[in-house]
Amino acid sequence: MINQDQDYDVVVVGAGGSGLAAAVSAAEGGARVVVLEKQLQPRGTTGIAVGSFTANRTVLQQAAGIEDTLASHSEDVAKFAPAEIEIHNNNELRCYFLEHAGATLDWLCDMGLVFQGPVQEPPNSVPRMHNVVPGARAYISTLVTRLRKLGGELVCGAEVQNLRRTSGGRVVGVVAKIQGEMVEVQARRGVVLAAGDYASSRELIEKHKGRRFGQIEGINPHATGDGQNLVALAGGELVNMGITYGPELRFVAPKKKSWLDRVPHTGWAGRLVKAWMPLVPQRILQSASQRIVVTWQHPEVALFEDGAILLNSSGERFCNETQSPEREIAVSHQKGKCGFILLDQRLMDRYSRWPHFISTAPKIAYAYVQDYLRLRPDLTCVGSLSAVAKRLGARQQTLEQTLGESRLCGERWLLLGPAKAYFTTTEGGARIDRRFQVLRDRGEPIPGLYAVGQNGLGGQILWGHGLHIGWAMTSGRLVGRELAREERSLP
Repeated sequence: MINQDQDYDVVVVGAGGSGLAAAVSAAEGGARVVVLEKQLQPRGTTGIAVGSFTANRTVLQQAAGIEDTLASHSEDVAKFAPAEIEIHNNNELRCYFLEHAGATLDWLCDMGLVFQGPVQEPPNSVPRMHNVVPGARAYISTLVTRLRKLGGELVCGAEVQNLRRTSGGRVVGVVAKIQGEMVEVQARRGVVLAAGDYASSRELIEKHKGRRFGQIEGINPHATGDGQNLVALAGGELVNMGITYGPELRFVAPKKKSWLDRVPHTGWAGRLVKAWMPLVPQRILQSASQRIVVTWQHPEVALFEDGAILLNSSGERFCNETQSPEREIAVSHQKGKCGFILLDQRLMDRYSRWPHFISTAPKIAYAYVQDYLRLRPDLTCVGSLSAVAKRLGARQQTLEQTLGESRLCGERWLLLGPAKAYFTTTEGGARIDRRFQVLRDRGEPIPGLYAVGQNGLGGQILWGHGLHIGWAMTSGRLVGRELAREERSLP
């Protein structure tokens, strides 16, 4: 339970990557910090990601002899999103982020985090993607350990429901529900909103993107737009709320945890793992990365262009598989919001070797048919048509009729699924200045209110692997540094 008598300098809302980075950075500067997390453990969307961090002019690039510049990175990053999306980007803020991202990666390395890379991801002109090992949970555990060592507090099961403001409009704290009790928590220097995106908020998705997208879920079911709602409540301006990464099809995650989830990140065992990690052969790290690829990455659209079809649990084809977002919308309206991908022997052979892969985290690992059969037996069924029908729970006659209207043929089949339609991230957040202050629609800052990560994207378009985590950590580090310097007390 939180100590209500404690005089906090900074209250951080959300214990994902950006919130914990903000708290650690502020605590390093001597600020008294508390992080309030609505879930029972810290994680956020950062904790379920692959873990890539894209940056320029890093120590790892220098060690690999890679020459890079801010100008080059700024030019390359604009090539990821389609032109109709990129036109909405806040270029000044994105350049500011990229300018400081490399120093943030160095800061994380100094805490003991270990990265593989850098590796190349087109259209980047040089390798810039750094992949944390053994996985993204290492960000969370490392930052939590650092925060506690610095004397910062983390309170889980604390749902922030409102902001406390003075008559003059300055934000001076929050009202949170903790263990069923409404508690006021004071913030002398500022409140930092770091509560993630709104990919799982049906209300916000329908309001800003359209009602036809309302059935589609976010990959993080707890990303319900809490921070965006608090920004609106305070009179802050929200920008790019209709822009989302996705929807896209993704295979559902396995119910059982893999050995990667059991790798210790904290304590003496975690320190031993981090010391040992640089000595691990590349093939072992590659194998670990491949396991991550078959857990969360999406099936390639090329599968459908080559003739694979989507089925529902009745064995019926229900959409044009090559058309997005119509494909994802259609999947979200099927029973269980699920679809299944069917391949014949020709496609099984084709997607068993480079350059035809079922899924990938670019330049990290590629997953082929045999990888899914080996690593995701819960997703695969290979054999006769009757076996496929049994796995679906469908009538074989219905399945035969469906196949008669497709390009697929043969005696041996591969069923992959279930797959669901997900929003990966949303790009809407508070308009902010370089101090990470939330701005009203006239550009005036709201005193005492700050936003980072997905809450404080500020109009940036961050498409491409490793940019959202890069922004989460960088915005958190910089706002913490800003608040550690802030010495004004409440009026």
